Amino acid sequence: MILCWQKSPLLALMFLLFFGSIEVLYFSASLIKFLEGAWLPILLALFLMILMFVWHYATIKKYEFDLHNKVSLDWLLALGEKLGIVRVPGIALVYTDLVAGVPANFSHFVTNLPAFHRILVFVCVKSVPVPFVPPAERYLVGRVGPPNHRSYRCIVRYGYRDVQEDINAFESELIASLSDFVWLEASLRGHQSGESVDGYEYGLTVAGSSLLTRYRLNDNAELPSEENAIELAPETTVKKVRFFLEENNNSALSEAVREELEDLLAAREFGCTFILGHSHVRAKPGSSIMKKLAIDIAYNFLRRNCRGPDVALRVPPASLLEVGMVYVL
Repeated sequence: MILCWQKSPLLALMFLLFFGSIEVLYFSASLIKFLEGAWLPILLALFLMILMFVWHYATIKKYEFDLHNKVSLDWLLALGEKLGIVRVPGIALVYTDLVAGVPANFSHFVTNLPAFHRILVFVCVKSVPVPFVPPAERYLVGRVGPPNHRSYRCIVRYGYRDVQEDINAFESELIASLSDFVWLEASLRGHQSGESVDGYEYGLTVAGSSLLTRYRLNDNAELPSEENAIELAPETTVKKVRFFLEENNNSALSEAVREELEDLLAAREFGCTFILGHSHVRAKPGSSIMKKLAIDIAYNFLRRNCRGPDVALRVPPASLLEVGMVYVL
């Protein structure tokens, strides 16, 4: 991601010189007085830097592992009753760090328990380098597979000063975003009835622009076209899902679209299940001693003593389902 602050380069240079000079003065003074007690802050800074490097290194390696072991979309679409797969009522929110493809923890879950919910949503929570994300632009929603598969992808974006809402509000806003996506996609297809709309079949939609704009959102340069996105005009109010159909009873909705919206409402009544990965990380055989110390000891110690993803995401324990995954980095 490239973030443009639209500030003068001179202002950025002044910021660098001002704070950089303070850091240089402090560090040089610590070096001069190193043997007289200044070794303590230097050692503390080095220790904290090593901890941050280990955490960052292992996190990047875990993401690369997920990226290389993700499952193709064809595998998900091939799952059906012929293979003994059962679709149960309700909504499954599968949390993943990937913005494309099917995460390996979901394939591991289906392999051991051949059933998943009628409504399937792959949720990716992203932190963006801005203070606040407007509520109308928070949810980036797309479809995974054909409409009758009832599978979606949702990227939830938070700024570094945003406070995550309680889980009930999150569920309501997420389902409202899904219903808005279904309605907007149907409207788009209606306006382009004489044109090919295959490019929008797996598109992502976000409220945040007054123009329909296509752009690519991907993990890397080799991802397929399912990450194409569409920016749509922001909504002035947030609609509740249970009132969505009532407000559009007289609209020209197709039977398939109305059935999909009714399925969303019915699944919401059965509740949401949160599927998270429970990772077990270890260095691969043949790794160097430094890598084994960093991953097997340092990173695992940090991971055991920090908040888990279920706590950070405020997932209710009664609705939590964890899938064990072994990461060999």
